[in-house]
Amino acid sequence: MPTTSIPARVRFAPSPTGHLHLGGARTALYDYLLAKQTGGQFILRIEDTDRKRLVPGAEEELMIGLRWLGLQWDEGPDIGGPYGPYRQSERKEIYQQYAKQLIDEGKAFYCFCTPDHLARVRTEQQKTKIIPHYDGTCRELDPDEALRRVKAGEPHVVRFKSPREGSITVKDALRGEITVENRTIDDYILVKSDGLALYHLAAMVDDHLMKITHVIRGSEWLPTLPLHSHIHRALGWQEPEWVHLSVFLKPTGKGKMSKREAADLIKDGHSIFVKDFDGLGYLPEAVVNWITLMGWSYDDHTEFFSLSDLVEKFTLTRLNPSPAAINFTKLDHFNGLHIRSLPVAEFSRRIKPFFEKADLKPDDETLINIAPIIQERVATLDEAPEIAGFFFRESVEPTAEDLIAKGLTMAQSADVARHSLSVLQRCQNVSPEAAEPPMRELVEELGLSAGQVFCILRSAVTGQKVSPPLFESMEIIGKEEVLKRLKRAIDLLDNAG
Repeated sequence: MPTTSIPARVRFAPSPTGHLHLGGARTALYDYLLAKQTGGQFILRIEDTDRKRLVPGAEEELMIGLRWLGLQWDEGPDIGGPYGPYRQSERKEIYQQYAKQLIDEGKAFYCFCTPDHLARVRTEQQKTKIIPHYDGTCRELDPDEALRRVKAGEPHVVRFKSPREGSITVKDALRGEITVENRTIDDYILVKSDGLALYHLAAMVDDHLMKITHVIRGSEWLPTLPLHSHIHRALGWQEPEWVHLSVFLKPTGKGKMSKREAADLIKDGHSIFVKDFDGLGYLPEAVVNWITLMGWSYDDHTEFFSLSDLVEKFTLTRLNPSPAAINFTKLDHFNGLHIRSLPVAEFSRRIKPFFEKADLKPDDETLINIAPIIQERVATLDEAPEIAGFFFRESVEPTAEDLIAKGLTMAQSADVARHSLSVLQRCQNVSPEAAEPPMRELVEELGLSAGQVFCILRSAVTGQKVSPPLFESMEIIGKEEVLKRLKRAIDLLDNAG
């Protein structure tokens, strides 16, 4: 059942001040799911009014990350739409218009307090153990006097005139009604001295003008939710449905996950940044599946979802406000499931870049042949060259020690290799059907275990102690190359002895 009977208009509104992280990706995903499920619109809006913190290239990276996850927006700065512009830095005059309306109606005021004055007030409040807040110096200035000072060019900001009496009750979709005493709400700055609006005003104006029906965002915005509700009400606007998501905890479950942990995670092959997941061998389908379930569930047993499944099944009512620990083991699990669900040709296409990154030259025909025998064995795509790189090397380089079977000497192992060479030379080809039965007969003749004989053969042919199924691998490599590698192994053992 859809969450809402009306088409939802939702926005993902990141600041281009860094990399797209898991928290932002999950917010965007929930926005997308709600929009698509209800036949609504998913809007990308760039909140770039904090000019000092902008990171060059961050906006483009955000878009690349969203597209990699499969989340294409319906309106945005690159494709336009009926409610643009979609960058806040291009909407300065719009915010100033609404700031002036609030001032004219006595719901906001010009503040001329200097940074030094504010710092002194803050210090005094801290000394007396009062929660730091604006002391109201300019709150009751005569409007005509304030306007004269503005026109004279005196530096100023615009502050919201928070009500001092009574309380405000705001409903959050996950937490129910939240009631706050108005006297505890500060007179927040709405417009900075440079004329650029802060989030508190800009986002509220944009959400109204862009007809946003649901605001899905992180729980870090809960403390200012009463302020944002007051701004809507002061302007006579209907509020959107507020949805504040759970926080992500560190993998240990202790403490909130932050960007600072990223450097340590990457050492272990993990990351909280979307830009890293592709290179680490994760499928976007798996990442989507994983982050969806960190804060939402369908039932108590279903865990595998495609994006289209999620569009069909997602509901706001199944969101969970409890903090969720980031579990990378679970990501590996989902990645394995989604890898195995890929058609062979698609799996082959996706592993190709990882072989190329490993300085190998994979041809498509061989990739298609090896895909079925490694698809069940990789948890991440970057494991493919490690498991199957030997298919694309001109030669493999096992050591003499690698070629010695457990319980056998070097000379005995060399003798096993010679017998194996003799058997394989007589085979029409080295497919499982042609080569495995006579090799198993050899195992019986030599009075050894299959593990001992095949260990030597595997090391000689693949250069690895662990490989995809041996005889299937040999068939792909081809008889001529298998014999060549086996002869080289015999020479290595003979010369080492």
